[in-house]
Parts: sequence; C-alpha cells; structure tokens
Amino acid sequence: MDFNRLLPFGRKAPRVAVIRLQGAIGATRPGAQGLSDAALGPLIERAFKRGKPCAVALIVNSPGGSPVQSSLIAARIRRLAEETGLPVHAFVEDVAASGGYWLACAADDIWADATSIVGSIGVISAGFGLQGLIDKYGVERRVHTAGGAKSFMDPFRPEKPEDVARLTRLLEDMHLAFKSHVVARRGARLNGEADLFTGDVWTGRQAVEIGLIDGVAHAVPKLKSLYGDKVRFIPYGLRQPWLRRFGARFGADAAGAVIEAAEERALWARFGL
Repeated sequence: MDFNRLLPFGRKAPRVAVIRLQGAIGATRPGAQGLSDAALGPLIERAFKRGKPCAVALIVNSPGGSPVQSSLIAARIRRLAEETGLPVHAFVEDVAASGGYWLACAADDIWADATSIVGSIGVISAGFGLQGLIDKYGVERRVHTAGGAKSFMDPFRPEKPEDVARLTRLLEDMHLAFKSHVVARRGARLNGEADLFTGDVWTGRQAVEIGLIDGVAHAVPKLKSLYGDKVRFIPYGLRQPWLRRFGARFGADAAGAVIEAAEERALWARFGL
C-alpha cells in the first residue's frame, strides 16, 4: 500500500497533462470536428492550469489543414508554456505533416515512432476548374463585383495568370511563416545541409537524422523515464456531441459532414493513410 497517498501532506505522484491532437486542422463550418483554436482553446488552458501538472504532452496525429488554425493553436500552447514554465513534449503517432508538424513544433522536444510520417513543411492550395462543366449544360455564370479582385480564382471561370501569380504570393508568404516557426523552435537541431522546406516527408527514423524530431520513442515509456514510474497521465481531448457518437446527423449538417469527411480523407490519403 502506498501510504503517501493516504497522508494529507504526503508526496503526490507527478501529473502529466496529455492533449490529443487528432485529425485535420481547421473547423470550416459551425459544429465541424476539425482541430481549431476555438474548439481546443479551453481544453488547452485546462491542461496547463488544472491540477498542477509537471509537464504537458501533445499526442499528434494530423495530416495538416489550415495554416491559420495551426499557427493559432501552436501560439496558444507556447504562450501557456511560457506563463506556467511547464515543459511540453510532442509524440507523433501515424503522421505529423504540414499543420500537424506545425503543432508538434510547439513542443520543446518531438518524439515519434520509427515508421511515423513527419514533415511536409509547405503550403498547398487545391481546387477545381468547372467552367467546362457549366458550358456543357448551357449554364451561364453571372458575377458582379465592386473591386477587380473580388472574383479571384472563381472555379466557374477560366484561370487567369494574374490570379495564379497573386495566389503564389499568398502561398509563399504562408510558407515563410511556417519555415520561420520551424527554425525558431528547432534551431540548431536542424540539419543545415538538408533542404527541409520542399514539402517532402520522412519517416520518424529519417526525421531524427535531419533534426526534425529528437528521437524515436513512445509516449508512456518516455514520459515515465522523464518523470518516474509513478507519473499519472491526465488525458484531454475533443469530445463528439452526444448524437454524433451514434452517427446521427440531419439536414445540412449531414451534407456538411459528408463534405468534411471527404476533405479529411483526402488529406490523410496524401500520406498513404
């Protein structure tokens, strides 16, 4: 029997708050289940401040998504880490790619399985050109704007070179922000001879060699090695609404759920998952 647990002033086992960051990043509509700063904010705040944890662990399994939401979530984690003085450790499961790696870089160190997929430090914009489709069915597209750029990249009109140039400038600026975040967080640990910012991905074992992560390790044994065998893990994660646990969605919510699932499936599929 552990008598320390029975004594009011006995030494308590250290606690590590464990935040699960699972899924695509960026809630695109009300009620969507993607990782967003609005949805995760209260949860992250509790993880850092409730119960006096000795550290915070991030369990990351994300193919990426919104650069803005990735930046907001990572910034919140860093702000709270600095306010509380708590160390933050990230553990990658299947994938921490693109925005998922952005989140992992909010930690002080990053660990992964040898076969995890890590990296994809780039920004992508994808869409469809549907002008041929509406022409085939005799549909006339009518757009009226005040401001020449308001119909930017309209999928029902032919692509314009000036629109592509403008989009490229936007993507390059977002890419610069991503690179700056990685360099600021990983510093001298990065392999200066490797081109890490092409959008390429690596396995966990390869990622150690180029400095994207700190080593191959799993959450429970690593955290026990850092904080002792008696460490307690306090889990935090997003909860699905009660009806959605049984697959119940209605009307516009059901249609939005199909689109949301297809978009997230496409993100995972980029990494063979």
